Amino acid sequence: MNEIEKSKIHILIKVLEYIPNSVVSKTIIRKTTGNISIVAIDTGEALAEKISPFDTFIHIIEGAAEVIIDNQPSLLQTGEGIIIPAHTSNTVKANERFKMISTVIKSGYEEY
Repeated sequence: MNEIEKSKIHILIKVLEYIPNSVVSKTIIRKTTGNISIVAIDTGEALAEKISPFDTFIHIIEGAAEVIIDNQPSLLQTGEGIIIPAHTSNTVKANERFKMISTVIKSGYEEY
């Protein structure tokens, strides 16, 4: 499953390194109810545009990112976060390299 070690303190910006011209991801926690990942994106790279059936919380932990939700761009700096609503097109771009934590919660949608 390759999650990071439990019951141990982690410096999240050091959990993974940038790789030139790449997007690198490591799972922190993966459960049927959702997952948390840390992602490092090098300058000029982007996550493919997608539409998720679940809300996704993005938190920038190093650098700055451009998050585009339904064609509306937002620039996020270190320490800032945004919730990408379920069922909206979105992409995340690295105009400069950055690291983020991505949290997806899959439970709680049963009433929709």
